[in-house]
Amino acid sequence: MAEDVFKALADPTRRRILDELAERDGQTLFEICARLVAKHGLALSRQAISQHLAVLESAGLVHSRREGRYKFHDLNTEPLEHIVTRWLRPDTRKGTP
Repeated sequence: MAEDVFKALADPTRRRILDELAERDGQTLFEICARLVAKHGLALSRQAISQHLAVLESAGLVHSRREGRYKFHDLNTEPLEHIVTRWLRPDTRKGTP
């Protein structure tokens, strides 16, 4: 699982998507695309952003939920917390290699 998280975080576009979700959770694909263009000058297609979101979802960093015809994306920090706990507080996870 940690490998997926590091792979997801390796791309600067995915990190910007996470930054936007950290600033305002529960965004649709359209909102994410608009914020990336307005704040970062990233004019990527919706399909490209969808692919980045799929990588983030498979790493567990983003959860999506449907409400009617809209799909909202939420940040999930648990995988990051797991990594922090593993290396910054190893005494709390005794017995884990």
